[in-house]
Amino acid sequence: MLDHAKRPHDVNPHTGYCRSHELNQLLIGALYAVSRALSRSLDFNDTLAEVLRVLHEEADLTRGLIAVVDGEGQLAVHAMYSPDGDPTPTMRYRSGEGVLGALLETPRTFKTTHLGQEPRFLNRLERYDRNLPFIAVPIRLGSDLKGVLAVQPMHPDEGLLDERTQFVEMVANLVGQNLRLATEVIEEKSSLVAERDSLRRQVRREHGFDSMVGHSTVMRRIFDQARMVAKWNTTVLIRGETGTGKELIANAIHFNSPRGRNPFVRLNCAALPENLLESELFGHERGAFTGATDSRKGRFEQADGGSLFLDEIGEISGAFQAKLLRVLQEGEFERVGGSKTIKVDVRIITATHRDLETAVEEGDFREDLFYRLNVMPLFLPPLRERIEDIPEIARHLLNKIGQEQQRKLTLSDMATRRLASHPWPGNVRELENCLERAAVLSPDGQIDVDLIQFQTLRGGGRPMAPSMPSTMTTPSAPKPGVPPPTNVDLDDPTLSERERVIAALEQAGWVQAKAARLLNMTPRQIAYRIQTLNIEVKQF
Repeated sequence: MLDHAKRPHDVNPHTGYCRSHELNQLLIGALYAVSRALSRSLDFNDTLAEVLRVLHEEADLTRGLIAVVDGEGQLAVHAMYSPDGDPTPTMRYRSGEGVLGALLETPRTFKTTHLGQEPRFLNRLERYDRNLPFIAVPIRLGSDLKGVLAVQPMHPDEGLLDERTQFVEMVANLVGQNLRLATEVIEEKSSLVAERDSLRRQVRREHGFDSMVGHSTVMRRIFDQARMVAKWNTTVLIRGETGTGKELIANAIHFNSPRGRNPFVRLNCAALPENLLESELFGHERGAFTGATDSRKGRFEQADGGSLFLDEIGEISGAFQAKLLRVLQEGEFERVGGSKTIKVDVRIITATHRDLETAVEEGDFREDLFYRLNVMPLFLPPLRERIEDIPEIARHLLNKIGQEQQRKLTLSDMATRRLASHPWPGNVRELENCLERAAVLSPDGQIDVDLIQFQTLRGGGRPMAPSMPSTMTTPSAPKPGVPPPTNVDLDDPTLSERERVIAALEQAGWVQAKAARLLNMTPRQIAYRIQTLNIEVKQF
């Protein structure tokens, strides 16, 4: 190493310190400032101008320039610092063109003590001093050349160009690392956006009205109503027996609405006691009750900008009905244990299997809350009233079960007829359980009539364990010569579906339209039942 202390020109006459020592201190401070500038943001474009400004103010390296390799393999000037505030010029360099283009051809550090003496200097930018040094360093991402960092010291060379060049190489390395992180963030963001868009398309397909199973007249009318109400923020009350698919309709309304990109939050009101239900819906503040160690957002806040689905809304208590009514009317509430009023923008979708009109008359449900919820009612019919949809629903459910079991499941015609003859008090949920039970019992995936087993209820209690008959037979028609009774109560729960239809036909003189009216059916529905239940129509 050279002994700088013995070289008079290396000593600053004003400070008495070695110039190399002073430069090193200057560059260390500048390197720290550069690293801070790069750490403030992963937006590559935002940090470049700041890095060039730091080099000018902290390291005496002015007219900093960063050029990046574009899609055509040329160097395009991306950012340039000018103490006079001149705008960044639009300039490109081909491989081997000028000093910068030479780094495209041979990506290695370039330095010179007098820029004007360099024959490759083209002075196209007209901003550099020909009498001052010049440094250009490649910016790499791994082994790939991504750009060039070029600077010009403010003063003539005093024998310390190597130190300045090493510093610029360190800065170029930091810029390259920042570019790598920024590239990874951009790629990850692009991947997440693509995945999000793909999931949104999948959700729209799964919850679209066109993909919902059921083509009976009544279900097509329900889908049309739901499709229309989805366009607006109207409160929806979905009515129907347990297992009819109320949550599916709620999903379809949300994901096909303008709020479909925002949260869809669900809550079963019957699953929680009143004190927990209030905290779950409205959230709570820290210390509001025992165990509330942190503040927590409720479902209303989570659904802000989207939709909130409240299932079994008819099961909430009278005291909680008053609290819920205020939120629905004013769109504001306070967390449990809090005093700050929170406003939310939430579309409310509710569902219940209860007869709310009767509950209002008996005083179990607030009349004002009922009218607030019942803005747009949708009534889902039980499965027994749309028996023509059973074959299609059964195939859909078998495909779903087959995917879970990773095999193909098929249903025989006799099994389909047997499914159509059952009243299905548990609706689609019961049908799905029946098919899953049959699939488990099928060794080859073929589900025949002997595998279709129905669970019956004894006196409204728990389901009785079904027997395992070796064969299953279709109920027989009345014996010849014995006229069926004409005074049968069609609402008798002990009657099978086939017996009810035959009794209605007998009372109507085998006129199908009259029999349909007796059973509150359409002519199409009773004709379908006659066919699936193998009823021989008498001719007069």
